[in-house]
Amino acid sequence: MTNNTTNNGWNLESSYTSLPEKFYDKMKPEPVSDPTLVLFNISLAEDLGLQEEVSENPEIFAGNELPTGSEPLAQAYAGHQFGHFTMLGDGRAILLGEQVTHEGERYDIQLKGAGKTAYSRGGDGRAALGPMLREFIISEAMYALGVPTTRSLAVATTGELIQREIELPGAILTRVAKSHIRVGTFQYAAKWGENGDLKKLADYTIERHFPSIKEANTPYEQLLKEVIRNQASLIAKWQLIGFIHGVMNTDNVTISGETIDYGPCAFMDEYDPNTVFSSIDRNRRYAYGNQPNIGVWNIARFAETLLPLLDQDQDKAVKIAEEAIGQFGDIFQEVWLEGMRGKLGLFQSEEQDKELVHELLELMHQYKADYTNTFRALTFDDMNSMVLFGTDEFKNWKQKWVTRKKKENKSSQEVLDLMKSSNPAVIPRNHHVEDALHAAVEHTDMSEVEKLLHALTDPYAHTEEQKEYASLPPKDLRPQQTFCGT
Repeated sequence: MTNNTTNNGWNLESSYTSLPEKFYDKMKPEPVSDPTLVLFNISLAEDLGLQEEVSENPEIFAGNELPTGSEPLAQAYAGHQFGHFTMLGDGRAILLGEQVTHEGERYDIQLKGAGKTAYSRGGDGRAALGPMLREFIISEAMYALGVPTTRSLAVATTGELIQREIELPGAILTRVAKSHIRVGTFQYAAKWGENGDLKKLADYTIERHFPSIKEANTPYEQLLKEVIRNQASLIAKWQLIGFIHGVMNTDNVTISGETIDYGPCAFMDEYDPNTVFSSIDRNRRYAYGNQPNIGVWNIARFAETLLPLLDQDQDKAVKIAEEAIGQFGDIFQEVWLEGMRGKLGLFQSEEQDKELVHELLELMHQYKADYTNTFRALTFDDMNSMVLFGTDEFKNWKQKWVTRKKKENKSSQEVLDLMKSSNPAVIPRNHHVEDALHAAVEHTDMSEVEKLLHALTDPYAHTEEQKEYASLPPKDLRPQQTFCGT
């Protein structure tokens, strides 16, 4: 392995190594035989300050070479997986460093699928092409939808096969994040850290993500409140677009408030709060309608780790934590209801709005209406596209909605513009994603992936091109189960 001698805009630092060594393991990616860059995110590269020439060198994105300034490492963390606590860590991911942009913003650059680490727990540390392309597609779609998320810079094939149920082409994803600090990182510090390690992690997190609270009288209480605000807002935005994460374990809860880990995720077709896709979620723990409750549960686990920092008196610390956690529901409801008003073209807050929204959702559930396309049809007054719209119940609801809108005294164009900007024309529906992945993996044809990515780039544009991707799959092609990418 050699160091890349050209800079090409790389400006890497490794502030994470200022933490005690127990938080990470320094190690390099395992080289691969024949890397090829198959996807590269030019606009993200520009935002990071990278030059276009960086895409001419697949060796970096496959881990065969290190960019200037890289001090690669794998991070340690723990987590509750489906409610059960265990030791974890980056089993197949290597953090190359933190890219510092011209504006002074700091982003982790991580290779996912870069080989075994100290935390691999018997795994091979590698990743298959299909799941890495899937994360690229869905993370970039989430970004375009306006949801905080980790992002994807590149996918490189390795020229090697990996063994799963069958042999699959190997690949490495370059993931970009504000950081990879998780609730699970704090759980690791609380469980296995020595005196002072938890405080060092908290201070580092505040410095990196919430510098404005450094001088607060109670910085660790403020840290808890910031994370609660981030997570409540994030999950509300998931609910507004019908996104089901699928694996809301505490190691997949970022302190920054970004969505991370696009394994068994999917978007709802028919509206049903009980929807679960993940093949391993047999008890519906992470069902769509339960995501806010799990958000509170995960935040409570974070608060537990902070108790020694909140107050020396255990009872006082618990009371501080409980009062902060109690704000989660209010923040979630505020963000969610404001988003729902936008989806219905409502500008102001009225007391009956929550009831109006829930009544519509109940009708959508009863008549098995598609979540995304229902709001899209309401946006353009397309009342002939669904069974729901012909029912007496819906006609009664619509009259209430029309009456409510008249109270706003807004023009029809203003209402249309608000609804268009709140209701996406397209989401990455599973059948379109799977078709694109099949072409890429089975036929080495990336054109369908690129076409889908283009359609998802501006989901609120409502173009003719996007109509193809708004169509529903036949019943037998709708996702019944999704699987963690391995």
